[in-house]
Amino acid sequence: MPYKQLSIEEREVIQAGLWAGQSLRAIAGHLGRSPASLSRELQRNHPPRYSPRLAHERALAKRSCRGRIERLKNETIRAYVVAKLRGGWSPEQISGRIRQDLKEHISYEAIYQYVYAQVHRSGYGSVKPGREDLRPYLKRRHKRRVNLGHRTAQRVLKPKGPCIEDRPIIVERRSRLGDWEGDSIESCRHLPGVNSLVDRKSGLLLLTKVQNRTAAATAAVVIQRLAGIPSRTLTMDNGSENQGWQEIQAQSSARCFFAHSYSSWERGTNENTNGLVRWYFPKGTNFRTIPDEAIAAVEYALNTRPRKRLGWSTPLEVFTHSVALQC
Repeated sequence: MPYKQLSIEEREVIQAGLWAGQSLRAIAGHLGRSPASLSRELQRNHPPRYSPRLAHERALAKRSCRGRIERLKNETIRAYVVAKLRGGWSPEQISGRIRQDLKEHISYEAIYQYVYAQVHRSGYGSVKPGREDLRPYLKRRHKRRVNLGHRTAQRVLKPKGPCIEDRPIIVERRSRLGDWEGDSIESCRHLPGVNSLVDRKSGLLLLTKVQNRTAAATAAVVIQRLAGIPSRTLTMDNGSENQGWQEIQAQSSARCFFAHSYSSWERGTNENTNGLVRWYFPKGTNFRTIPDEAIAAVEYALNTRPRKRLGWSTPLEVFTHSVALQC
């Protein structure tokens, strides 16, 4: 017969029996319990006197944390996870790469649980004593885990140049190098920022500061960065800074195409990468104060970060290997 925990009523009977001078065997017989169970109950809760309420509260507290161990198996794994989080890796990237680096297996969900376990009430309270708040290292920096909402529909306008619908079907397959997606990341107060180019197959990022928001400045940056590397197509949004597409086509081997308005998913690789860039340069950053060396360092950091869709290889590894195969 499975063991059943003592109830508060049974504990009150134990207290009453002790006050009446009854033996443990007599109290146990009255409750239909083993005398050994009552003996252990008193050993845990007797001094200086037995209190049913305190004994019951202790039992409930002990039961709530029974079997729990420190999240993430050991200190080596925890140190690895924290170091990678500080380095800008996502929990999913850490989960995928740790198999190669430490020959361990942990899920990204376990890492998320570990991050939010550092804070009382799963993120709603304060940081636990002796713990570190790891939430700022997550990409979205959510204070607590929340459900995703729904996006409202937007009016779709006609692209200002060659439409993505005319782009070769092979681009969708991500099977070749040189199919790029481009966008601009603004500074604060809509000041000039940086231009980002991302290769669809490898995820390689080219991040470059622009001097102003004109189409000529953007076109010059794109032409300069795509020179000497595979460039077949370039998909952009309909921003005014991208209207130098004819110059890009004339000065490079890339054919330009425009996504539909309010259809960021048509340039999903670029949009996702821009979100990673924002982890280093949050909204409100004035890129005029950021040196080129800092932008190059972020470019390198993202290009050497493992990606799930690449089998946890890095964009730089995949791009370099693919170029070598073409030579």
